[in-house]
Amino acid sequence: MSRIPLVDPAAAAPASKALLDSITQAFGSTPNMFRAVANAPAALQSMWGAFAALGVGVVGARLGEQIAVAVADRNGCDYCLAAHTALGRRAGLSADAMRAAQSGESDDPRTAAALRFALKLVDARGRADAADLAALREAGFDDERIVEILAHVALNLFTNYVNLAFAVPLDFAPVRLRHAA
Repeated sequence: MSRIPLVDPAAAAPASKALLDSITQAFGSTPNMFRAVANAPAALQSMWGAFAALGVGVVGARLGEQIAVAVADRNGCDYCLAAHTALGRRAGLSADAMRAAQSGESDDPRTAAALRFALKLVDARGRADAADLAALREAGFDDERIVEILAHVALNLFTNYVNLAFAVPLDFAPVRLRHAA
């Protein structure tokens, strides 16, 4: 049971209703995480705006979902792991690729470099050094993509914390955590 009310989209305050309608249209239903965040319209606007902006960014949906799965697994967020595994599969990633991403791994060296960086940010609480950035550049990432990778990590920390703090109930098929801290 959620520790915070899950806002009914039909009864939402006007500031949240339009956003929840957009979210429902995008997903075909209203995921519980967004219903929890709808208690604070500014937070909902921030979260949905970040998803929208990164959804059309240069990193791409596939890598974005792999980052999300790696961060969720590291933080022990069942909700985000389930949601982003489903979204990653919808983006064309295999079940094996999604499982590997949970551990920060990939058969693609470029993706593996991005996932290592993402998990370094989580583990070191945002502290990266010149060698970390050099490794990304060597893997083919320019500064725009590096900043966007960090933005994906930050957004996923926000969503992980929402789901963990408020015990948001799953509304995606569960996925087994592998390496939660």
